[in-house]
Amino acid sequence: MFRRARVRTIAAVATVCALSAAPLAPQALAADTPPYTETYRPQFHFTPERNWMNDPNGLVYYKGEYHLFYQYDPNGRTWGDMSWGHAVSTDLVHWKQLPLALSYDDKEMVFSGSAVVDWNNTTGFGSEQNPPMVAIYTSYSKSTGTQAQSLAYSTDRGRTWTKYQGNPVIDIGSKDFRDPKVQWYAPTKSWLMTVSLSAEHKVRFYSSKNLKDWELLSEFGPAGATGGVWECPDLFPLAVDGDTKHIKWVLVVNINPGGITGGSGAQYFVGDFDGRTFTADDKGTYTPPAGQVVQGFEGADYGTWTTTGTAFGDGPAAGALDGQSTVTGFDGKGLANSFRSGDSATGTLTSPPFTVDSKYLNFKVGGGRHPHEAGTVLEQGPPPAGTVLADFEGGTYGDWTTTGDAFGTAPATGTLPGQQEVSGFLGSGLVNTYLNGDSATGTLTSPEFTIDKDYVDFLIGGGHHPAGYDNPTAVELLVDGNVVRSATGQDTEALDWASWNVRDLAGKKARIRIVDNNTGSWGHIDVDQITLSETQAQPVSRETSVNLLVDGEVVRSATGSDSETLDWVSFDLRPYAGKEAQIQIVDGNTSGWGHILADQFTTADAPAKSVAQRADWADYGKDYYAAVSWENVPGDKRYMIGWMNDWEYGTSIPTSPWRGAQSVPRQTALRTIDGRIRLTSEPVPSLVSLREGSAATAAGVTVANTSQPLIGPAAEGKALDIMATFTLNDAERFGLKVRTGTGREETDIGYDTTTQELYVDRTRSGAVDFSSAFPGIQTAPLKATNGKVKLRILVDWSSVEVFGGSGEAVITDQIFPHPDSQGVRVFAENGSVKLDKAVVWHLGSAHN
Repeated sequence: MFRRARVRTIAAVATVCALSAAPLAPQALAADTPPYTETYRPQFHFTPERNWMNDPNGLVYYKGEYHLFYQYDPNGRTWGDMSWGHAVSTDLVHWKQLPLALSYDDKEMVFSGSAVVDWNNTTGFGSEQNPPMVAIYTSYSKSTGTQAQSLAYSTDRGRTWTKYQGNPVIDIGSKDFRDPKVQWYAPTKSWLMTVSLSAEHKVRFYSSKNLKDWELLSEFGPAGATGGVWECPDLFPLAVDGDTKHIKWVLVVNINPGGITGGSGAQYFVGDFDGRTFTADDKGTYTPPAGQVVQGFEGADYGTWTTTGTAFGDGPAAGALDGQSTVTGFDGKGLANSFRSGDSATGTLTSPPFTVDSKYLNFKVGGGRHPHEAGTVLEQGPPPAGTVLADFEGGTYGDWTTTGDAFGTAPATGTLPGQQEVSGFLGSGLVNTYLNGDSATGTLTSPEFTIDKDYVDFLIGGGHHPAGYDNPTAVELLVDGNVVRSATGQDTEALDWASWNVRDLAGKKARIRIVDNNTGSWGHIDVDQITLSETQAQPVSRETSVNLLVDGEVVRSATGSDSETLDWVSFDLRPYAGKEAQIQIVDGNTSGWGHILADQFTTADAPAKSVAQRADWADYGKDYYAAVSWENVPGDKRYMIGWMNDWEYGTSIPTSPWRGAQSVPRQTALRTIDGRIRLTSEPVPSLVSLREGSAATAAGVTVANTSQPLIGPAAEGKALDIMATFTLNDAERFGLKVRTGTGREETDIGYDTTTQELYVDRTRSGAVDFSSAFPGIQTAPLKATNGKVKLRILVDWSSVEVFGGSGEAVITDQIFPHPDSQGVRVFAENGSVKLDKAVVWHLGSAHN
């Protein structure tokens, strides 16, 4: 249903507290741009004209229309005031946005759910001549936080709705009971509900004759990936390999966080359903690759490994420490466990240097989800030297001016009443807008100054509500009255250094504005020591991570998943063969889950797989969540759609006046691939109706150790449908680069022959610095078929969707490139590949 953004499980990407001007530009342009032509507006993916959207809801086909309801905030571009928006389509491509369907009110918000056509009028809401559409949704009580299942109905094809007076129809008194998916189950002539017990990692099944009175049938779970809450379940039958005599059931369970990329994801199970119980197919037990254990923490001390700080004590732990929940998943008798003195201790545990002579380093990790972020230091040094614009000492704001009531009449001297302890500021004063709790708002603006140094450094804490957010808590740099840099807190009262590179603004007049427009949770900001400097300030690490150091730099990193159960992680050592390296376990965090667990460091020739990697995923990208399917589709086809976003950064993406898109609707199937039944998907056939003119083609092209234009200008564009087939030769990696151009921008869509994986690399895809969780590389397992790799790539103004093979490997990623970046290139690395054929169609806008 919803979950606030969380940090990545495995991360080795830069943290950028400062937002550059590039992602802010679309916000400024949006007000003067016609609807559906804004910089990042998808052209063939559904988006609301304006405001926030997340989960697809109520997917049903009725009287020639596919209905798409969706979680919607009618009042802004952030999650809140949850209601059901509404759109309809006759072809799943061209959508007509309709008025709000189910609105929040003073008592409830309308969370996710489903819709059915009550053909036999079992509810009595309509008639047999005019059967009602019935929405089954989770009603969220504003007063208690309870989540219960409720009904609404329509007798005019979904145009107007009435909430059932007998709501709720299922209430178990839970705050984590949501997202009902309902269908007609013909064998028992009854309605079947699949609904999530999200915090327990369970799905429940209920039965009803009239949609009002429900009987509990059974539960499924925990199973598969359980690193986050289970949401938006779906259950449906499919023929295996098209054989209608061989039916299996698919249970989709969306999870956040803990998906295959660390954030949001759509997991699925294949199995059998007997009318009461779902039983997943047995996938057997997992045995990690054999190898040489280099550290198993079985001794009384750490041997040649060295410690700093107090977090790791004098030797390995034998399991849980005082005050800690039960620790599981480690091997043998000992493990590294930094839960000394609770989460308050910090420190490092470092191996002696070694020469990399193995392909992989496998190990187990648990504990807190606080990833390593590039540019951080383990210990705070002195503040940067330079011109101090404000240190908030002396009891006044001096020449700075205020609006509103958030900043009071003078700087704070530390923690305010009702606030968690504030730390990390210098001296005895700071900006702290936690006046009257989070309810106060306002601004604090500096006098004008000239930018005459390379950096603006400052300490910042408080709420994570970045620029572009409807109600930010941010520090902003204004030049000519425009916001050109912005930074926000990270939902912590521990202030840390942030820095803006302002070399390009040298000589310009500027102001600093501190903004608190937020009255929700963490709706305040803490700021101190704003300095013009020639030195870039470095934030202190807050990580709980296992890092691989090469030449003193972190090149691989993994963190826990806020769990005391250890799970396998693997570092690919091949790029560092022959180099000197060290393993360093770091606990730099003193807040919740501020500890790390590690064990069983093993060198091997193959990577170990985590529980998430061993699970099955409908999509391996960052941006496919809350995936559910349509009911009542002609021909019993099963079409599925997902929210094309991720809770790790979903509220920060640089789009305006809307935020949130849906994926392309996909036709799903079950196919036997490599001896396993897999869920496959491909874009709905009707998408070809957007193809314009003649296709551009290339055939029989051999590419060796280079990147070159695929075809030329005829293949370039912002909205493309590409089909390509490659024959493997000796290249290690090959594929296509799309949206190439301005400032070396590119999104790489490739195949790695050494790992047999499809991948999307969006680290250089344009605006990537609005969240440290955004840039990265997503991978999906994909074996070549008869020495060939087939790809279908959908490129839109702010996304790529890649379908590999027969649709068993799918990666969906948002991208935010410059509008002028429209090139398409073919590449091969460390060898050659043959491009058998590539066909490129330009796609017109579904908004026309």
